[in-house]
Amino acid sequence: MEHHTSNVILFPKWKSVLEEESLQALKEKRYEQALIKLDELISYQVDSHEVMVGKLICLMELGRENEAQEICEGLLQNRDQHYYHYLHVYLTLLFQTNQYQLLMEQVEDEYASGKTPIEMKEQFDQLYNMSKKMQLDVTIDRSTTYMNELEQAVVHKNHAEQWRIIDKLRNIDMQPSEKVIIYLADEEIHPVNKTALFCWLQQSELETAVTINKLGHTVNVVPMDTEQMMEQVFIKEIVLLLRDLEQQNPSMFQLINKLLYRYAYVRYPLSPPPEDIEHIANAIIMIGKEYVSIHNLLEADKNDRVNKYIEEIKFCEALYLSIIEE
Repeated sequence: MEHHTSNVILFPKWKSVLEEESLQALKEKRYEQALIKLDELISYQVDSHEVMVGKLICLMELGRENEAQEICEGLLQNRDQHYYHYLHVYLTLLFQTNQYQLLMEQVEDEYASGKTPIEMKEQFDQLYNMSKKMQLDVTIDRSTTYMNELEQAVVHKNHAEQWRIIDKLRNIDMQPSEKVIIYLADEEIHPVNKTALFCWLQQSELETAVTINKLGHTVNVVPMDTEQMMEQVFIKEIVLLLRDLEQQNPSMFQLINKLLYRYAYVRYPLSPPPEDIEHIANAIIMIGKEYVSIHNLLEADKNDRVNKYIEEIKFCEALYLSIIEE
């Protein structure tokens, strides 16, 4: 839309004509014609509250919701005397375009300011409550769809697809079903996917014990009571052993830190014996040096335990990269 320079004057009579014609077109639901008139007014910097609301109505009725939303967000930034009217239009637009989560967040932010007029709060509450119900319905529908897709991916042993679906389920904040919990003990489920499932149970604050069968080990743990992956004691101790390397060779430290993360992710929530922590640290350093073609470690630095962990860490990295692309 062309904006006229400030020295171009819109004569009062022509301004009145445009305003009247746009209003009449709006009343008669001739939104295209009304929008043309309103845009002409705006091009002359006639952007009153009535003109801007009229334009928003036209855009919404013409199915141009994205444009209406962008304009609305700009108007809200001004926080002028018409702020709450624009906010009501904006929330209505979000509801009509099924953006329920964004609507609820906007209302929560508004209430947090403590400035919402009582007469507006009733309208906002109504939109919020309707959005909450609609969002729950959407979540349930998506959850059902995703769970069906997950079951099919398990049947067809499509491990990468399983991981993507689990990620979707976690993002919609749905409580895991009993079927999901059973997958943790299923030997056919990839270790990486079991980690994703377990993290989902943690996110859901599950307080009952679950059985995990992973990498030849079976454990019973309570997700809610289990340390977050990178907060595990053995991880912290290994990072402490590697602290000198962080100062001496930051790029090498970055590499071995990535190796440690992948190793921990595949095994989680399994932990190695405390007496093996130093062996794991040495194994990670050796793999890191091997990856950057540094071969200055003496063979004497290796032992059976270190060799075991070199193989295990490489195996876990291969498992990780077979599912998660980086």
